[in-house]
Amino acid sequence: MDSNTVLFALFGDPVSHSKGPLMHNHAFCRTGFNGAYLAFAVKDIAKALESVKILGIKGVSITIPHKEKVIPFVDEMDELSLAAGAVNTIVNRGNRLFGYNTDAYGAIAPLRQFGPLAGKKVCILGAGGAAKAVAAGLKKEKALISIANRTEKKGAGLAEKVNGVFVPLEKANEKAFDIVINTTSLGMSPDVDRTPVTKDFFKRGMIVMDIVYNPLKTRMLREAEERGCTIIDGVSMFVNQGAAQFTLFTGLNAPVEEMRTIVLESFK
Repeated sequence: MDSNTVLFALFGDPVSHSKGPLMHNHAFCRTGFNGAYLAFAVKDIAKALESVKILGIKGVSITIPHKEKVIPFVDEMDELSLAAGAVNTIVNRGNRLFGYNTDAYGAIAPLRQFGPLAGKKVCILGAGGAAKAVAAGLKKEKALISIANRTEKKGAGLAEKVNGVFVPLEKANEKAFDIVINTTSLGMSPDVDRTPVTKDFFKRGMIVMDIVYNPLKTRMLREAEERGCTIIDGVSMFVNQGAAQFTLFTGLNAPVEEMRTIVLESFK
């Protein structure tokens, strides 16, 4: 690091579990980009974004609980973040803050390996910022979307926005789905015993994805695997969305496989 090092940040609460600094700093090293990425536990997102302009921070990753809260403070948003109603990436260009959302790409990229998503019955658990991004991406792929959430108002609102249907979370196990995606933080370290659904929710042959990546195999994924489901861990989404962020931050192609390797090695 020197006086020309470009600073990037992660804003969220909590952030102590995040592998973002490890992944992005490794990518900077591998590509020769003179950058540094730091995590900040942020409660007041408005003041934190003021600091971006004051300190000349060039890019920020936004995580729970701020993906929706940042919207009033960005100057422009791309098409996907507008559709999702959530921002997970901010790029500072001349003290104008541009909002993007790479979560949809992060979730859809690993799902595509199992074939086209058009016509697939997909259940999204949760209705927060990550759920909105994933739902917007799945709508573009022409999937049949169900939103399962504890509160009807928020869940039904998102379902309507993506031409989907709302399902009360406690009744979701009565439905048949091809793909299930947990977009909540339930099961994330340190609360590793929590899970958004009971074990009987899972049916043999389902594809089950959890966006939580710490721990690598959440309780939900363990139980889905025991029931004969194909599971996709949160590292897949995390690395793909992070690679898209890296390109927005630097203009360079991301070293995706090396980013995935360094994150996986950190769990050993």
